[in-house]
Amino acid sequence: MSPAYRTREQYERWHVRDCTRCGRRAAKAAEWSDGPICRTCFERAMRIRGQCPGCGTTRLLPGKAPDGAAVCRDCAGITRNFFCDRCGFEGMMLGGRLCEYCTLADLLAVLLDDGTGRIHPRLVPLHDLLVKMERPKSRLIWLRNPQVPALLRDLASGRVPLTHEALQDLPNWRTTAYLRDLLMDSGILPRIDRRLLLFERWLAERLASIEDPGHARLLRHFAQWHQLRKLRGKVREGPLGASTTQECRQHITQAAAFLQWLAERGVPLDAATQTELDAWHAEKYATRRTAQPFLRWCMDTRRMPRLSIPNRQTTNPNPLGQHQRLATLRRVLTDGSSDPRVRIAACLVLLFAQPVSRIVRLTTDDVLRDDTHVLLRLGEPPSPVPEPVASLLLDYITALPGRTAAVNAESRWLFPGRRANQPMHPGTLRDGLRGLGVPLQRARTSSIRHLVLQAPAPVIAKALGYHDKTTTRLVIEAGGTWARYAPGDHTR
Repeated sequence: MSPAYRTREQYERWHVRDCTRCGRRAAKAAEWSDGPICRTCFERAMRIRGQCPGCGTTRLLPGKAPDGAAVCRDCAGITRNFFCDRCGFEGMMLGGRLCEYCTLADLLAVLLDDGTGRIHPRLVPLHDLLVKMERPKSRLIWLRNPQVPALLRDLASGRVPLTHEALQDLPNWRTTAYLRDLLMDSGILPRIDRRLLLFERWLAERLASIEDPGHARLLRHFAQWHQLRKLRGKVREGPLGASTTQECRQHITQAAAFLQWLAERGVPLDAATQTELDAWHAEKYATRRTAQPFLRWCMDTRRMPRLSIPNRQTTNPNPLGQHQRLATLRRVLTDGSSDPRVRIAACLVLLFAQPVSRIVRLTTDDVLRDDTHVLLRLGEPPSPVPEPVASLLLDYITALPGRTAAVNAESRWLFPGRRANQPMHPGTLRDGLRGLGVPLQRARTSSIRHLVLQAPAPVIAKALGYHDKTTTRLVIEAGGTWARYAPGDHTR
């Protein structure tokens, strides 16, 4: 409270009002033609742009007409000026009567100064990328994190080289990973798969935490010659998914646990017997089965005797009944209050048995349209999307740019995330589906079993991106047969 006001009552008498737009009692930010406006409603009004229904011009629409329509300041009778003194942009004004874009540009110019009073030449593309993005407020909030300005100054001054290797060794990996995405998007650094970089960083930290040097050395060899080689091969085919790197982390974690388990029993790895291997799996099979790739690698490289790895048959949970699946689909389609992203993803689970990790990797280019049909490229050939799901999908794509984070505005992801050039995290989408009441595993099992009973399993496998062995097993589980599948070349 300002010292000019001796009591809180005096302050509230002059500044606290009932907001004419939201109705809540709060400090007044402006007094416009329709009445006092609180700070929240003021900032919301500063984000409304479009064609004014009064004068027909396309500009900022902060005012309210008697019928509730958003109108420009001239038509609303607002005398306050919202034009930037430097660039003339009409919008939210900050210090020095500069708009958010100019304020952001000035702040970045200071942070990226290389010591000569100018922006570091290699960082000019980063400056231009951040300034040109929509919603500059999100970058201004980002720069309030003290780690971000410190890292930008270190890059501009040369204390931190502009290389992936230098950034990989920095602390505060979340801040560094986000900035590295921006550096790759602006062309300053060569593009490397983000999940691969994060896995390599995690691996270095995990190996450093292992006390036994022999265990650490063995796990490093396993990661280098088995896991990283596999991941780098997948990167050449396309971006890595979250489940792929998470699975590799589990392999390392359980491999380290197995070596420690043997050490506590005084058994060297090269002297392990079938008894130890059976006992290891018998305690917590579901958890410890992820160590099996490490065990096979040790046997193949003769680091341990050739033994039989226990295998316990696992089955999917009871699938939804057909009526339950269709009832869930109808509920999702009629629930207009839920997040459209979650509704679209639920339809893909219930109709096409798609896992969440694959759904988030879809792009807008995977949605194909012609005069009469909407197709979705999940495999080959693309799958037709039935109504009303097709209309829901097209409406979602039309409104997608407005829902996309400014840092990801140029991406083609169907489910864009909040990081530069990255899709939505599978865990976030999975939580949304659970909140919508969609049992993921049971719904997928029900959908795929229904599909393989309606069409030949190899056709379903290719169209939905499944492995043919998976669909073959599902046909048997669902009670289907191969007798109705016509032999021969089906490509003619």
